[in-house]
Amino acid sequence: MTCMHALSIDLEDWFMVQNFANRYSHADWDRLELRVAANTAKLLDLFDECGVRATFFVLGWIAHRLPDLITEIEHRGHEIGTHGYGHERVIDLGPEAFRRDLFVSLEHLARCAKNPIIGFRAPSFSVDPTQDWIFKTLSDAGILYDSSLFPVPFHPDYANAGVPLEPYEIRQGLMEFPMTCIPRFGMNIPCSGGGYFRMFPYQWFKYGFRHCEKHGRPGVFYLHPWEIDPGQPRVTGLPLSKRFRHYVNQHKTYPRLRRLLHDFSFSPLKDVLELG
Repeated sequence: MTCMHALSIDLEDWFMVQNFANRYSHADWDRLELRVAANTAKLLDLFDECGVRATFFVLGWIAHRLPDLITEIEHRGHEIGTHGYGHERVIDLGPEAFRRDLFVSLEHLARCAKNPIIGFRAPSFSVDPTQDWIFKTLSDAGILYDSSLFPVPFHPDYANAGVPLEPYEIRQGLMEFPMTCIPRFGMNIPCSGGGYFRMFPYQWFKYGFRHCEKHGRPGVFYLHPWEIDPGQPRVTGLPLSKRFRHYVNQHKTYPRLRRLLHDFSFSPLKDVLELG
């Protein structure tokens, strides 16, 4: 396995996030402003500028409504993976509902992507590594790798401190590419993107990816299109913690991302894992 890092985009829009789950139901989604196409176009242009390719974990709901966007992403050389259909937490869905959600997402992706879908990332990293039904369902669907486990001891929505830091086979024929963390102060500190990329100093990410290279393991970076969009609608009345996590430093995300792409080499997850 090479030590090139993996670049990933969780393709969802601003109102689909777990922080807003109690504010917007699925019934609300069709009336809300879709901004994902414009934000994704901006990311695609940046990736072309930097000469990098990524994995886009696409929500089936997005593929259903914007199939041309998914076709364009693949046409420009990027891998398409699945993020499920309705951005519901896997562990909350249970076996049967998760199977339906996954297969419906794959049906919509198959209509706008030519290449097989072999990668999955759970909404909100909502996978429990002790629940084999999750990984069996992925294998049954032809998925060859998952990238949903976050090896951190703290987070209100996910915490899987005991899993390995490097990619590993979580089930026969199924690789796990855990989110990048760096061991410090007796715990694993996130160094993989998203809100952490907006909250932590850029130098932490530069240090973290260099640390991975020194130890011969690839890192994985992730981002959502809404994180480069400080002009998105503002949701009022949120608890302070959720408001901070969603909105902090959105105006800094795009220039920081450009800097990261110039400082390190990135590829789609399937290429880093040498799959497909």
